[in-house]
Amino acid sequence: MSKTRRSRAAILSVTALVAVTLPACVNQVGSPAEAQGTVQTISAADKKQGAEAHPQLLQEFGGAMTGPQAAYVEGIGKTIALQSGLGNARSDFTVSLLNSPVNNAFAIPGGYVYVTRQLAGLMNNEAELAGVLGHEVGHVAARHAAKRESAATRNSIIGALGTLLSGALLGNGTVGQLGQKIFSTGSQLLTLKYSRGQETEADNLGITYLQRAGYDPRAMSSVLQSLANQNALDASIKGTSNQVPEWASTHPDPASRVRAALTRAGTKAGRTNRDTFLAGVNGLTYGDDPAQGIVEGSKFVHPQYRLAFEAPNGFYMVNGTRAVAISGQSGKGELSTAPYTGNLTAYVNSVFGGLSSQSQIRPDSVQTTTINGIPAAYGTVRSTSGGNQVDIVVFAYEWGPQQAFHFTTISQAGQASQFDSMFRSIRRISAAEASAVKPRKLSVVTVKSADTPQSLSKRMAYTDKPLERFLVLNGMTSASRLTPGQKVKLVVY
Repeated sequence: MSKTRRSRAAILSVTALVAVTLPACVNQVGSPAEAQGTVQTISAADKKQGAEAHPQLLQEFGGAMTGPQAAYVEGIGKTIALQSGLGNARSDFTVSLLNSPVNNAFAIPGGYVYVTRQLAGLMNNEAELAGVLGHEVGHVAARHAAKRESAATRNSIIGALGTLLSGALLGNGTVGQLGQKIFSTGSQLLTLKYSRGQETEADNLGITYLQRAGYDPRAMSSVLQSLANQNALDASIKGTSNQVPEWASTHPDPASRVRAALTRAGTKAGRTNRDTFLAGVNGLTYGDDPAQGIVEGSKFVHPQYRLAFEAPNGFYMVNGTRAVAISGQSGKGELSTAPYTGNLTAYVNSVFGGLSSQSQIRPDSVQTTTINGIPAAYGTVRSTSGGNQVDIVVFAYEWGPQQAFHFTTISQAGQASQFDSMFRSIRRISAAEASAVKPRKLSVVTVKSADTPQSLSKRMAYTDKPLERFLVLNGMTSASRLTPGQKVKLVVY
C-alpha cells in the first residue's frame, strides 16, 4: 500500500475509459485483426484518451520505474508493439515498467503498454517478456476492450471491497460464490474477463508478433506454463485451492492454452536472448517494496507509516498499491486509507457510503474505542446476498491530524468476530523496527560445479518453500539439472 491517496471516482474513470473506448471486434481464432493490413492505427482520439488515463494508471500501480531495467523493458515492449501495426514508429508507443508486486500486464488504446516488475521477474528470457507484452497489445489490436463494457457497468462498485462487494450489496450471488470471487487491490479494475475466444486470439497475435520480431514463438507457451506454475505455488503457500493467479485471473484454462500456444508456434525456433534478459532484470526489486509496506507471513509492516498489523489465522495477505487485501475461506477484508478531516465517526460513515454506487449503506451506530493507544471507531452493517446474510465491518484508526486508516471486512452473518484479533493488532512500530525492513531483489548468479537447485535455494530470502520458489522462478521442475556456467535467478535481501 503506497502513500498515495486517490479518489475512487478517478479510479472508476480510468476503468470506464479502458472499457468503452474500443469498438467491438471479431473474436474467433484467425480473425481479420490478425492481418497486418486491417489493423486500425492509433487514432488522435486514442492518443488523447490514453494520455489522460496514463498518469492515473501509473499512480494506481505504484508508479513507473526508471533506470536501466526500465529502459530495457521499454525497448523490448516497443519492439514487439511495432509488430502489431498499431503504430509505424517506436515513438508511437509508451511502455512502462510498473513498481508493483502483483503479476500483471495490460495495454490501453493510444499506444500505452504496461508490465509489472513482478511479472517481468518471473520471465526467463527476452522472448517470454516480449510474448506477454505482445499478448496484451494483441487485445488492443483486436479491439477486445469493448466486449468488457457491459461487465464494467455491472461491476461498478467503487468502494473498498471492489468486485467482492458487488455480489453482497447488489444481490448478484450467494455468500459461497463471494468466496470464489477475485479480491481486488486495484488490478482487477483493468482486467474484467475476456472470453476464451479473445484470450486465444490474443495468444495467437502474440505468437505472430514474436515471429515477426524474430523471437522464438514457443516462448508464449513457456511463459504461460511459468504463470501456471507460479499460480499453483501461490495457492500452496496460501493454503488455498483457488487456482487463479493475478495476471491469469481473466485468462482462463492455462493448461489448454499452453498446449495450444505450443502447437500454434510450430517448430521453427528464433532468438530468446536469455543472458541479455537476465542482465536486464538483475537487481530488480522482487515482491513488496518497503515504500508500499511488506507482507511477511501473517504480518504486514509499513516502515514509512510506522504501522503494523497481523492477519487472523487461516488468512493470507496480498499487498497492492492502494490497499492490503486479507483473504480466507470464511471472509475477506482490506486495509486502506481515505481523506480524513479529524472526525472518526464521520470517516467510518464516509467509508460505508463509498462501498456502493447503487445504494447508500450506513451503520446504526459508530462506536469509539482505543487500540494500543490509537483512537479508533467502528461500525457494522448486516446486508443480504442471494438470500444469505453477511456482516460488513469498517474499523478505522486515527493516525494523525489528517491521516486515518481503516479495515473493511465481509463475512457471513455472525462471523465478523473472526477479524477481532486483526482489529486489535494494529500498532505503531518503532524507528528501529521500521529501519529493519529490507526489500528483496533479484540476483542473477552463475552456477558452479557443486551447485544444485537444493543448495542454491538455501540462498533464497524465504523461509517457506525456498526450493519450490527457486524452481518456479527459473522455469524449472524437480527433474531439472543445473550446468556449470548456467545463469539462474535468486531472490535475496
